Amino acid sequence: MDWTLERIRHFVAVAETGSMTQAAKELGKVQSAVSTSISLLEADLNLELFDRSRRTLSLTVPGEIMLLEAKALLRQADGLNRRALDLSQGQSARLEIGLDEALPQGPLRLLLKELAVRWPALELTIWNGTAAEVMDYLGEGRSDVAIQFDRGADVSSFAQSYIGAVPQAICVARTHQLASQQQVSRKELTAHRQLLIHIEGVEQTVVSPSVWRSDSFYVIADMVADGLGWAILPLNIAEYESLRNKLAQLHCKELALPPLSVQMLWRQGQSLAPVAVWMQQRLSELLP
Repeated sequence: MDWTLERIRHFVAVAETGSMTQAAKELGKVQSAVSTSISLLEADLNLELFDRSRRTLSLTVPGEIMLLEAKALLRQADGLNRRALDLSQGQSARLEIGLDEALPQGPLRLLLKELAVRWPALELTIWNGTAAEVMDYLGEGRSDVAIQFDRGADVSSFAQSYIGAVPQAICVARTHQLASQQQVSRKELTAHRQLLIHIEGVEQTVVSPSVWRSDSFYVIADMVADGLGWAILPLNIAEYESLRNKLAQLHCKELALPPLSVQMLWRQGQSLAPVAVWMQQRLSELLP
């Protein structure tokens, strides 16, 4: 068989328009060239692709099957062209990113949708985990960049860039003793168990004499929802679909709750790939 991609493109165009004349117009070819191309393709494949017994062209049963194969083949060919173009322009062929599991999901989902359109040939791997885990992924070389909440850990061994910030809130279960009070004092909070994010080597502000810790905001949020204590949570987690009806937000004038900073980390001395630079800039626009 001696078929070519050009003949395959002609076949798909004729099948989609139902007309040699219209297909030739869309392809910028003369009709005779397209007609000859289809005839040669049928000879190459030893198949009759079109029913020519009526005025309007229609696919034969083998033609319908071959159209599916032809479209799949053209998608692969277009993908090869895009990958070659990206590589020739210095774009990354692959990117591995570590994502803090506690980051707002809405902006991240939109970011990935736009990434798929902007860099369709990119081979992407995402490593999800706690802030400490995504730093480990970066340090071990499993990821090229990490996007995480800044929880005060030492990141001096990495290059870093500020992306944005997410508000925090004091949260309790709706069944908790404090849930009926929108305004609470620090003294009232000390009377109840505090659920605290655990970060290795970082001193956290402990308000209550009774403390439970976890390295996952989601684990802490579930414990809050179960009435096991109160916690300071990123607002996106406090308002997460499965949690928002279980949690109540409190206000305490004596506790300052600065927004949690979001940062991108990468290894010192390494240049950020253009796709990573774009992700950094775009996410800074998408974060609330």
